Amino acid sequence: MFSERISRLQGSLVREILAVANQPDMISFAGGLPAPQAMPALDFTGLPATLSQYGPSEGELWLREAVAAEMSKNGVSVTAGDILILTGSQQGLDLTAKLFVDLGTPVVVEAPTFLAAVQCFSLYGAKFVEVGLTPNGPDMAQLERKLKEEKPRFAYLIPTFQNPSGVCYDEATRQRVAELFDEHNVVLLEDEPYRELVYDKCDRAPICSRLTKAAWVHFGTFSKTAIPGLRVAYLACHPSLMPNLYKLKQAADLHTNRQGQWAMHQLLTSTDYSAHIARLREFYHQKRDLMAQALDKHFHDIADWAVPPGGLFFWVKLKANIDSYALLEPALARKVAFMPGKPFYANERVSNELRLNFSHASPERIEEGVKTLAEVIRAHI
Repeated sequence: MFSERISRLQGSLVREILAVANQPDMISFAGGLPAPQAMPALDFTGLPATLSQYGPSEGELWLREAVAAEMSKNGVSVTAGDILILTGSQQGLDLTAKLFVDLGTPVVVEAPTFLAAVQCFSLYGAKFVEVGLTPNGPDMAQLERKLKEEKPRFAYLIPTFQNPSGVCYDEATRQRVAELFDEHNVVLLEDEPYRELVYDKCDRAPICSRLTKAAWVHFGTFSKTAIPGLRVAYLACHPSLMPNLYKLKQAADLHTNRQGQWAMHQLLTSTDYSAHIARLREFYHQKRDLMAQALDKHFHDIADWAVPPGGLFFWVKLKANIDSYALLEPALARKVAFMPGKPFYANERVSNELRLNFSHASPERIEEGVKTLAEVIRAHI
């Protein structure tokens, strides 16, 4: 009755948890939800009536030009013709999976990695080749060996404030990754949803800007810096990939929400945009520090972690060798939601890790939630 790929279809644990976490009395550290008070106000005054009609599949030219200008500032020399506007950056993962993945296609991912990427690539039959992470990025000896041995079609990396680990690749790692991809002719899928949410000085130059031979796709989004509900995102790519990605986009949804594109263009080109990003950084910086203080106070004897230099998450590793998944039900019973580590690994394993989001909960509830979660953990170790 169904296609063969449906046997590989996975649900999203984070979406299931968020359905519970939306209860008013729940303290949620589960999803990567921006804080409502950090979102810019929407003003559709002046919205052209023509945007009620069907639009171009590649996205509005004026938004693609603005995105290209921003990427060029960050060292990626692209034009509007290299930009495809997406209905959420996860659509980009789906389009590239359709482009590259056949049943059994080897693809490199970090371990851990973004759980929605695992969900998407596995649907099309990817064979996952995991590479472990260090505090400076992927284990380079592992990466080089697996590029040689496995000959992957692409590698999916999150170099800047990696989800879920918070790792930010250093300069030397970024350069070496680019050299390896050029040497082995492996396509780079570079996902950077958090790059603007930086709190401490670190290297953020996109790896794709360093490539000289390998093809690449770079994903970006407005969900973390503006309004996630509008689902406006984008990809930039090597010119050889755009014709097929453009046709895949046409086959998926014709075009992205035009009113949302207009709203994001208004923000991106406004005189207040730089100040808006600065306010976001300060707001989330304070929340990050509050969670770091709460972890120091309540988790110091039960877990290890690093303070992330940007992004929205702490990656906490329990000292006890227990499955963090088993802590989810008792934590929810105490009205605290978190993401266990297991879904962030492409290949099946037990994980004693937790991902904790600090952007959504109020400052008072961060302290309360971390304290309660520590009590739940202590009762089960």
